[in-house]
Amino acid sequence: MPRGRHKVFLGMAAGVGKTYRMLQEGRADDRDTVIGLLETHGRAETAALAHGFEMVPRREVVYRGTTVAEMDLPAILARAPQLCLIDELAHTNSPGLEHGKRYEDVEEVLAAGIDVFSTLNVQHLESLNDQLAEHSGVRVRETLPDKALQRADEVVLIDVTPEALLQRLREGKVYPSERIDAALNGFFRIENLTALRETALRQVAEEVVSRRDPAQEVRSAPAVGERLLALVQPQPSAQRLVRRAWRSAQRLGADLDVLWVQPPGRAPDGDTARALFALQQLVSVLGAHMVVRESDDVVEAAAAEIRERGTTYVLVGESPPRRGLARLREPLPQRIMRAAPRGVDVRIVAARREK
Repeated sequence: MPRGRHKVFLGMAAGVGKTYRMLQEGRADDRDTVIGLLETHGRAETAALAHGFEMVPRREVVYRGTTVAEMDLPAILARAPQLCLIDELAHTNSPGLEHGKRYEDVEEVLAAGIDVFSTLNVQHLESLNDQLAEHSGVRVRETLPDKALQRADEVVLIDVTPEALLQRLREGKVYPSERIDAALNGFFRIENLTALRETALRQVAEEVVSRRDPAQEVRSAPAVGERLLALVQPQPSAQRLVRRAWRSAQRLGADLDVLWVQPPGRAPDGDTARALFALQQLVSVLGAHMVVRESDDVVEAAAAEIRERGTTYVLVGESPPRRGLARLREPLPQRIMRAAPRGVDVRIVAARREK
């Protein structure tokens, strides 16, 4: 059975009109169409546009004594429409359902040969989590792998100016009146929305470039293959380094390896074990390759990994200030450059600056 086609309506923030546009295009489509999941968030215009669509009822799931209404994946598959509209692609499902995330539900719908329209805000992309948290001061907890967007057959940017979105917010078209002041003083600040809009525009531009037909490109000398290696320690700050490295790898069309040099005979425990587990999960979500190498010499272990994997770029985190005799020791990036094969570039990823 041919896989269904996936169209994603991408926006910079809530209220730009992603769901409304999805419903408009669904209404204009003359195929057998149903709504698999819709979140109106109390917006009257959105609810009005959804009127008349066949809607697959949600199923109730009891989690920790609370009843939650979730999308009914089996019912959608049994109904087998030609087109299914599924809102909020990054949603995390309640425990016990077929999949942990809604984008995984969508993958199953597509595998059944059903076309899907869905919606997504740019801040939910995993690789942008640190960058956008630093801009906005708000860390998004519901994320999805960038590959979920990359696999889409079409990405449509729903673009409005920050000024227009703020006007919609003040008019009560985004949130109920009791939430407007908090939104204006928090996430919906003009500088934050401007940064989000620029990120969304850049993301779609990168998607367009990545989808170009190589046969249409101007022929030139073959590109040299690149491979990146991120040298990490199992601590929370390593996640920022990995996300930066992954986005660099995407721009270069390169593979990414993430290396932790583990001291011999010392199994991680406590905070280190938890940080390592979170790091391994992130690496898996992004589609990179985690490598753990035992050695009491970080530089030599990294150099050996670089030689074996044909690494061309190494990314390391910013070192803490050195004191005492440690100031006389050559910095880690320089030591790696001397130990690695010639031509390997080393980049330092700055630590997050607290506001």
